[in-house]
Amino acid sequence: MPSGTASASSSPSASASSSATASASGTPTSSGSAAPSNTGTTASGLALCKADSLTASVDSTGGGAAGSVYMKLILTNSGSQPCVLNGFPGVSLTSGASGDPIGAAAARDDTQPVTEVVLAPGKAGFAQLRYTQAGNYPECNQTPAAGFRVYPPEDTASLFIPQQRTACSNTNINLLSVQAFQAG
Repeated sequence: MPSGTASASSSPSASASSSATASASGTPTSSGSAAPSNTGTTASGLALCKADSLTASVDSTGGGAAGSVYMKLILTNSGSQPCVLNGFPGVSLTSGASGDPIGAAAARDDTQPVTEVVLAPGKAGFAQLRYTQAGNYPECNQTPAAGFRVYPPEDTASLFIPQQRTACSNTNINLLSVQAFQAG
């Protein structure tokens, strides 16, 4: 699947990747190198990475097994200052760039330790994301999803990655799981 980038959005939703850069409205934007508007600092004294100073993409070359697809959720520092990713992203499937989440948000997979990932400008960190095929669940109310809504750790703004998937509108079926960010 092609990798894509996304710019910051203030409304939650999620999507898969495409080769175009898109804002929450779905219109192309440039990622620029605006200074991050981070609040709070970390153990290293650096500010946390925020959606407005990040671009998001997905690398789906991780393969799959038993009805699941493994991919890297990649956040790249598009700002001019170093920042830190520390913990788990919030991830959900959504109907569109500004659409509501569909079904359950990603469950945390704590098999990787939480570490402070310092991102210099232009550098990236990744979190392993698993998508389980909706067809594996007979009780799934299948609905099309336009992509992934991604919230950086400790941020209320989000990024949208366009990538068509099938979601389950049932909130008791969890198709997604995500690990903590690691250095890219």
